[in-house]
Parts: sequence; structure tokens; C-alpha cells
Amino acid sequence: MIFFNKKSYNKLNSILFKYSKIFILTDKNVKKHCLLKLFNNAPLLKNSNLIVIKPGEIEKNIYTCIYIWKKIIENKGDRNSLIINFGGGVITDIGGFIASLFKRGIDFINIPTTLLSMCDASIGGKNGIDFYNIKNEIGIFNNPKFILIDISYLETIPKKEFYSGISEIYKHGLIFDYNFWCYLKLNLNKKKEELINEELINIIKKSIYIKKKIFEKDPLEKNLRKILNFGHTIGHSIETCFIKENNPLTHGESIFIGMMCESWISYKMLDLSKKEYNDICNTFLKVPEINIKKNIYKKKNEILSMLIYDKKNKNGKIYFSLLNKIGKCIYNKEIKNNIIEESLKKINKKLIKN
Repeated sequence: MIFFNKKSYNKLNSILFKYSKIFILTDKNVKKHCLLKLFNNAPLLKNSNLIVIKPGEIEKNIYTCIYIWKKIIENKGDRNSLIINFGGGVITDIGGFIASLFKRGIDFINIPTTLLSMCDASIGGKNGIDFYNIKNEIGIFNNPKFILIDISYLETIPKKEFYSGISEIYKHGLIFDYNFWCYLKLNLNKKKEELINEELINIIKKSIYIKKKIFEKDPLEKNLRKILNFGHTIGHSIETCFIKENNPLTHGESIFIGMMCESWISYKMLDLSKKEYNDICNTFLKVPEINIKKNIYKKKNEILSMLIYDKKNKNGKIYFSLLNKIGKCIYNKEIKNNIIEESLKKINKKLIKN
């Protein structure tokens, strides 16, 4: 279940007394900027056990999990405990994983504070960590007790992080709904301050509706749910290869690039028209605050070597979810390395030129 804004806190407050222990998992940035707002809306949480980790994808690892489990044990967590994952996609991913394995599973609630986690990361029951420099290599499917979405938290995040979250919303239009894609092009190219309103709630709801419609038909990602990975096969590899740089790409920036590369492959190998391919690239290159002027081609060998670990692969063959046209996505399409490398070269020219 997903609850929005003020009414969602009524639901949260109504169940807190049921638990023997309540833990809030968050990061240092969210603690600083958002925790007081949460306490004001749910005063009972002031007495909960707070577990704070450093921000960033690099913290989504087994060592952070061990640290969190130790904190839960030290504070006498039991099977009737609750974990509230309060933060962005890293927090909801690792928090759901932590809760699903502790005592063979305890309840957890997701309260996303970034646009990316509101419209994608906290939705769908995927929980996991990165391992051996591979994104989301270890994980489990398990849904939270419910999800609380309050867009006022978006006022606290940097503009770059806000616009990075738009990548997943655009993706949902590309893979499922042409009209939604057209609507987003007209309504998302605005200042952050102008976007945080009731219309953004409707956009988030529509994005969630599309994702739910897909994963409810295929909860364990055996078939149809694979289309939600459009842009992520190459995008995740790019994100991993740039994560240790001084100015790494965000998840959203990596997915923007991944979607452009995979749109080119769709144009080259399927029925996506050149007009639609150019429309996708031109739209993404104009997203405010997003700086994707990275020379991705210089790391082509690293990117190609990471692709083999994608979850959709079978028997060493690399499979993609690709667009036949905007609004229609297919999955399990095998693509050879030379085509992938050519896509990196083509999109690299656009990135450097932009």
C-alpha cells in the first residue's frame, strides 16, 4: 500500500504502538535536513532507535549491513521490531534487505525522501546490496508494510539529485505509455521550485501506476518486469565504472546515458524510428542541472566487461530490454558486443558535443 502526504502520517501513527522496538535507518544528510519534519508528523518516533550511515551508493555493501545488524542487536531488536527506511534509494534498498534477513524477516516501512526513490526505488519489493563492484548483485524480493510518500521532503534535496530522479519517470513513459512521455516533455522541463506541487504528485502516482501494473503481472522478474530495466543494462555498468571518480555520475545521470545508448540500439536493431531516437536524446540532453559530459567511450572496455553481470543475461549472452517504439518495449533481445560498443561511441559524441 502507498499513502501520500499528510494522510499517510495518520496510517503511520496508527500502527507504531504494535511494535516492541522501532528503528529508523537513515543517512547523515537526511538526518540533518528531514528528521525533524518526520518527528513533527509522527511524535512517537522521537523515542525510536536511530541508525545513521554515510550517504552514497558506495555504502550499499555487506559491511554496512553488518554494522546495521550489530546496532539492531545491541538495541535488543526482536522479531516484533520495525525498521523505517527513511531516505533515498540506497536507504530503501539496503534497509529492506536488512529487515528481510534479520530474524528471518521483520516488518519495514519505506519513507522515500528523493524523487528517484518515490517513483521507483522504494516501489516493487526489490531489496539488495552491491557486491564485488556489481550493482544489486545480492538481494531479495520482499514488500514493505507500506510506503509513505511526502513530496515536501523534496524541498531539501539538491537540484541535481532532484532532476536525476526524473530519469525513472521518463523511463516509465518510454516503455509503457506514449502519451505520458509526451506529457512529461511538456511538464518536467521547469524549475525545481515550480515542480513541487500537486501536479508532481499526479506525475509520481502515474509513474507508480505504470510500474505496479508491470511488476504485479511478474513480481519475480521472470518475463515482463524485465522491461523496467530499459536503460539500466548499460546505465548500471556506466554508474559502476564512474562511481570512484571525484565527481561520479548519479544513478539518474547514468540511466539517462543508458537510455540514450539503448535507444540507439533500438533504432539500429529494432523498429524505433530515427525521429523518436533523436527525440529521446534531445529531451535528455536538455534536462536541467544534469551534467553528463563524460567521456564514456574511454571506459568502453570496463563498461563492456561489467555488462556480463546483468541479471537478464543467460549462458554468457547479453540480453536487453529495447524499444520497438516509444510506449512499447520488448525484452530478452540478445545484442552483440560490437553493437553495444558502437552505441557508446555514438552517444559519447552527443555527450561531448552537448
